Parts: sequence; C-alpha cells; structure tokens
Amino acid sequence: MDFAFTTKARAVVLRDYGPAMAPMNAFLTITGIETLHVRMERHCANAMAVAEFLVGDPRVAWVSYAGLENSPYRALARKYMPGGAGAVFTFGVKGGYEAGIRMVESVNLFSHLANIGDTRSLILHPASTTHRQLTEEQRIAAGAGPDVIRLSIGLETAADLIADLSQALG
Repeated sequence: MDFAFTTKARAVVLRDYGPAMAPMNAFLTITGIETLHVRMERHCANAMAVAEFLVGDPRVAWVSYAGLENSPYRALARKYMPGGAGAVFTFGVKGGYEAGIRMVESVNLFSHLANIGDTRSLILHPASTTHRQLTEEQRIAAGAGPDVIRLSIGLETAADLIADLSQALG
C-alpha cells in the first residue's frame, strides 16, 4: 500500500511540475559544461606530469596510469581517450600501510577526500579509509592493498602538485 501511494504521489508531481532542475542549478550545469573540455585538458596534462614524476621517484614502488608508456592499457587509452588518459590513478608507496597513512597526512595542497573528479586535487589511502572494514586479502583483491594511494588530479599547477607529493613522500 505504501509503495502504491509513493508511486502515485511521485507520478503526479512529475506530471504536474515536470522533472526540471531549479533555475540556478540549470545555470551552473550549463556554465560547467561549457568549460568542461578546457578543464579536462588541464586535468589530463597535470595527471600525466604527476604520474611521470612518480614513476621516476625511488620512494614509489609502482604507478598505474593508462597514459604512461609502460602501461598495459596505453593502447586502449589512446583509442578510447585520445585527449588524455583521465585524471584518476593509483600508485604504491614504499613502506606499506604506515607509509600510506603518513603520506596522506603530510600533503598540504591535496585534499584528503574519497570523491573523485573535483577541480581540486584529492588523495586517499583506501586501505585505512574506504576499504578498512575488509580483510587484508579482500583489500588486495579489490586493488586497495596496504601501499595503494589513489589520486584525483585537479586544476592546480602541476609543479605545485609534484612539490607537495615530493615533500609528503618524505
């Protein structure tokens, strides 16, 4: 009975008012879409610069970014994402779990948040946050091992992002 009432109430509201955004939300969405291509160019360029820095850093065990030459996904990234391989990727910090926590706590420019796709750069240590309720075996199977750091690269200057990561790696 409750489901029938909810369905009818929702259908009537949609019929009478339409599934429309508030005017301000519509304006902000349109404004954001108009500049999305420019922002994505910057996201991708920054991500590539950061990934290349991390590949060359001896404090980093591995980097998984489809834009890198040695990535097994490089051909697919070029085929499906010709403008760049995106802005989200992972890497492994040497020193494992504790090193991952220290790194996330040591950054200054990156925000410690779990969401992705922001204009600001974000960092996360999944093993101690989003996947902490899993066993170690489950975390590893999910790609959230003890050394994994996830980055969502934003629009800041690439040199500033690299400097922040470098000092956080200790």
